[in-house]
Amino acid sequence: MTETALTGVFPIAPTPFTADEALDFDGQRRVVDFLIDAGVDGICILANYAEQFSLTDDERDGLVDLILGHVAERVPVIVTTSHFSARVAAERSRRAQDAGAAMVMLLPPYHGATIRAEAEGLLPWFQTVAGAIDIPIMLQDAPISGTPLSAALLARLATEIPLVQYVKVESAFAAAKLRELVRLAGDALPGPFDGEESITLIPDLDAGATGTMPSAMVPDLLGPIVRDWLAGRRDQATTAWEHLLPLIHYENRQCGLRATKTLMHEGGIIASATVRAPMLPLDPATHAGLLALARRHDPLVLRWGR
Repeated sequence: MTETALTGVFPIAPTPFTADEALDFDGQRRVVDFLIDAGVDGICILANYAEQFSLTDDERDGLVDLILGHVAERVPVIVTTSHFSARVAAERSRRAQDAGAAMVMLLPPYHGATIRAEAEGLLPWFQTVAGAIDIPIMLQDAPISGTPLSAALLARLATEIPLVQYVKVESAFAAAKLRELVRLAGDALPGPFDGEESITLIPDLDAGATGTMPSAMVPDLLGPIVRDWLAGRRDQATTAWEHLLPLIHYENRQCGLRATKTLMHEGGIIASATVRAPMLPLDPATHAGLLALARRHDPLVLRWGR
């Protein structure tokens, strides 16, 4: 268990593929090096923005070893270990811990739109995962999940399971939920985090968030915003976030996870912006719009590999 709560910017590292959809290991190492050079406080891997849903179990295991080995403890790494089965989630979490993960992140169990866990089933589910590891757990409260998590339920999980120390809130009305969660959980939850590409970052920081888990698109620009806010320079942080918000909004509403790969490819970090089928590449007009908007901010992602 960490002695000091992790704070700051923990972007989700994309999983680069070659043009024929094979894993690009050299590109993955370059993604890690870019993020560390961008000044991130940590890295999250195998999350939805890393296309975890298109990876085989063997590919997951290989990426965990590759990334943790290449990071070499330069920054903390959070490994997403979500699965419907408590047993599989526990095994994945133990595997991540053994590889050197600082934390694991899990969605609540769900499968499709209608197969979900009831509230009373979540406590033993997370207890099973916690029983397999010694590192902190981050709960991911995201709209992709069909299992709803109220602030009261999240607080209960944090209070009754000591390893549940972090919650990433990216559901609707995130700031209000974070504020209520912080009030209910108190010291049992040292790590309330913002998510969803930091599109609600300033309201969420104002509600008590101490970190954010965005995409890996512009971590060099988000880092100073979070640090300024936590240091009390709130006007400066708000101004910078408002300036960046159109780009974040374009990513969130027009591109999704493809935005990061598009900019990393443009900046020479990865050789291909390929996403695995059935996902499609960005249409040409959206691609051009993203690049034009990003260039106005001169982010490191467009310069690092050149």
